[in-house]
Amino acid sequence: MEFRKLSPVAVALASLTLVGCASTYNADSLAVYSDETRTEMATPFEVGAGDVIEVRVWRSPELSVSGPVRSDGMFALPLIGSIQVAGRTPEDVKTEIETKLTEFVASPEVTVIVANTSSDEFTNRVRVTGAVGSPLSLSWRKDMTVLDLVLLAGGANDFAAPQKTVLYRKTENGVTAYPVYLDDILYGGKLATNYNLMPSDILTVPESSF
Repeated sequence: MEFRKLSPVAVALASLTLVGCASTYNADSLAVYSDETRTEMATPFEVGAGDVIEVRVWRSPELSVSGPVRSDGMFALPLIGSIQVAGRTPEDVKTEIETKLTEFVASPEVTVIVANTSSDEFTNRVRVTGAVGSPLSLSWRKDMTVLDLVLLAGGANDFAAPQKTVLYRKTENGVTAYPVYLDDILYGGKLATNYNLMPSDILTVPESSF
């Protein structure tokens, strides 16, 4: 069989092709969650019932007001009446107030400040502890799962016993412990224990006993 010697140009092109393929594979296959990424994915602060907020309208002190958010999540404002503020970010509330005030004020500029957070912020959180990269306490958000929480915490560390992970949840009968098979979720594609999280859930990844 006769072998032809490849030219240097052909060798270089082949090498570039292989490098390009390898780079594409790594980028698509590996997901690395840095501290910056975890911060971006964290839920922004939302106003809650009982929080004291200040609404300031520039050059219109008669429209500025402060006080606690009512138990139904509403907050009363001059001219525009009561609006829903609980469960929303201050920026979202500010935008709605500015929009409604345009009927009465030319180009209103509004600032919304949360002066006192006495709402249920800490009960509406989920936590991951134990043998993970960075134990975390995060604001709960709808449809967040065990896998989401573990990835945000940097994954299980080298000392973890992932298959012995436990999810603790408050129920009417007290605290219930649910086994979580973290290795199955992370590496086996078995999502039976990739539970949707609820407020106040605590996920504990124990250390290996070896």
